[in-house]
Amino acid sequence: MTEHATSEAELESMRYPIGRPNDALESDEEKREEWIEHIRRLPDRLEDAIEGLSEEQLDTPYRPGGWSVKQVVHHLADSHMNAYIRLKLALSEDGPTIKPYEEAVWAEQPDTKLAVGASLMILRGLHVRWAFLLESLTPEQWQKTFYHPESREWNRLDTQTSHYAWHGQHHTSQIAALRERSGWE
Repeated sequence: MTEHATSEAELESMRYPIGRPNDALESDEEKREEWIEHIRRLPDRLEDAIEGLSEEQLDTPYRPGGWSVKQVVHHLADSHMNAYIRLKLALSEDGPTIKPYEEAVWAEQPDTKLAVGASLMILRGLHVRWAFLLESLTPEQWQKTFYHPESREWNRLDTQTSHYAWHGQHHTSQIAALRERSGWE
């Protein structure tokens, strides 16, 4: 049996099953409501994506050279906690500079070996608070910014929210695509 070599196009499709991020540079109430709904529903969608997976399946990379499903789940908790903190900083300070973090290094830390339930609990509580806080923002607050020293860019809260709505869908789709390719019921 010959092993199939994965083409660049296949790798790109595995890495970005819903496409690359296209962060919104503008927003309106309808778009913001849609993003909030994606943020609110991520824990349920993620739990559906991993439901019934064995430990061996959870330890399977979603693509060659990629993180395991377990690492993806823990990454979502790490990333979304940072996003929430950045939101709170922007709301409570005038143009704060945020602290970047090395997500690939975080994905290799010992806590990523824990059962995924630990990060699902974090995501459930975090996303309730995040959606509630986002729903309370005034139009002026959506325009508040923080500075990201790594990208050297100012980020508006509406742009950040569009990114994290995509981010949750992106990683959940990676897991769903792996399940489909692998024939996991």
